Amino acid sequence: MHVLVTGCSSGIGLSICRHLLDQGHEVTGLSRRSPPIESGNFNWVKADLSALASTPLELDSGSFDAFVHAAGIMHTGDIQAYEHELAQQMWRLHVDAPALLVKKLLAEQAPLKRIILIGSRTQQGALGKSAYAASKAAQQGLVRSWALELMAGQTTVNLIAPGATRTPMLEDPNRQGVAPKLPPMGRFIEPEEIAASVSFLLDEQARSITGQTLTVCAGASL
Repeated sequence: MHVLVTGCSSGIGLSICRHLLDQGHEVTGLSRRSPPIESGNFNWVKADLSALASTPLELDSGSFDAFVHAAGIMHTGDIQAYEHELAQQMWRLHVDAPALLVKKLLAEQAPLKRIILIGSRTQQGALGKSAYAASKAAQQGLVRSWALELMAGQTTVNLIAPGATRTPMLEDPNRQGVAPKLPPMGRFIEPEEIAASVSFLLDEQARSITGQTLTVCAGASL
């Protein structure tokens, strides 16, 4: 399977790429920075995913079987801290980018078998994260709508919603706004756990799962 993965340079996206490569898949990664991956089955394409509406993206890596959108950014703060440009930045990356990429792929190649978006448990709302939560909640609308649109072609579309995950963004000492909250199980989710969930949804055994949200949160949503 040839999988297109966004946000491949670090965090969850990097773990997804490494996991899929270990399983023998071919992977093309999109990111602004070059990822620390050395594999003959990996191809990196430099891309500013927040500027896809104004900057056309050229993909000459052949036909893709699956698309995984793992790129993400978080700006936090209460309503008094709401900043239009920061909110728009999250919307462009979490909503516009996957929509424009899926549109491009469906127009230029054979139908995809799998589409997976990496969302967030906070899509239901979270203290001090209203703009971020709103952009992540919109992903659920995309997933369920696309699942209906693409069902006849046997394409599955699903969302994985992680809780607090041990990534560079979570561990950034300069992080501002709302501090990460340790899940009830007493540990942060590891990126490899999300990568394994992606692998499951890509598998043929998951071919009947579509339009769904898989929440991986170590008990935080209970």
